[in-house]
Amino acid sequence: MNKAGERLYNGLVKENPTFVLMLGMCPTLAVTTSAMNGLGMGLTTMVVLALSNLIISLLRNMIPNRVRIPAFIVIIASFVTAVQLLLEAYIPSLNKSLGVYIPLIVVNCIILGRAESYAYSNPPVPSLFDGIGMGLGFTFALTCIGAVRELIGAGELFGFALMPDSFEPVRIFGQAPGAFFVLAALVALQNYIKNVRKKKGKSYEKIGSGCTEDCVNCGDVSCKKRFYDADAVDKGGQAIKSPSEKKSGKGGQATESSPEKKSGKVNQEQESAAEERGEKSAADNMQEQDRKGSMKNESPREAGHVAEKTQATEKEER
Repeated sequence: MNKAGERLYNGLVKENPTFVLMLGMCPTLAVTTSAMNGLGMGLTTMVVLALSNLIISLLRNMIPNRVRIPAFIVIIASFVTAVQLLLEAYIPSLNKSLGVYIPLIVVNCIILGRAESYAYSNPPVPSLFDGIGMGLGFTFALTCIGAVRELIGAGELFGFALMPDSFEPVRIFGQAPGAFFVLAALVALQNYIKNVRKKKGKSYEKIGSGCTEDCVNCGDVSCKKRFYDADAVDKGGQAIKSPSEKKSGKGGQATESSPEKKSGKVNQEQESAAEERGEKSAADNMQEQDRKGSMKNESPREAGHVAEKTQATEKEER
């Protein structure tokens, strides 16, 4: 359950899809004219996100890697169709107010992003809670934006009048520019709270959303694929091996089979071969110089005797 709680907290706070990751801006800005619309859109997205994460995780070993995106879209579209039919049957007013943004959940980058980065590479139960956490974070963000816009733009909250009769609504908050103003203000408030808590020693680093294969910069010490831990040292100052290193018997230093060692051996062999070729060429040059020198040192008289001998031998042959 620790893993499940981590995924819920991750979606609500550390990787909130709206305030932190800035995903799903189209429905965030379009349907949050009231708190009820934001709540309905968020809950609808959460149901689709949780169920699609669960099914994709169950089928992750059966879906070919080359066609995974079309497979994700087919699974998500099936759940979106089912949810839309349920809204038409039981909550027609909400279905009418959300309009075309319910079918557009199919291509919502939050759902596709969680399917690609987490559900496709993790077990079903954590994937389910990851979808619920991200959905709750999205619902919380949309409800907050809708509540602020409705309160300032109409003086109401969930349809109930809260402001006094003397209050004059700011109509721009009920329009498109008001969505940008409220989103910017809430993001700034969230960043301010985060910075204050960081100064008090609270960690707000994002929890990893799946293995990125960047083990040097990864902070997940419990990852089974991890092969490098920059912070783990023993009393002697030596780096502590990760579990995968201990099983394979490999440490932080390069072994004989490492690429650095192999390249060093190749360079040594090339240098030795070049030296042998240089020695052979030097010996050949020395022999050539000796032969030329011996020819130069012959006297003219010796050369004449040699010529006479060659002429005599030619006469005898005739």
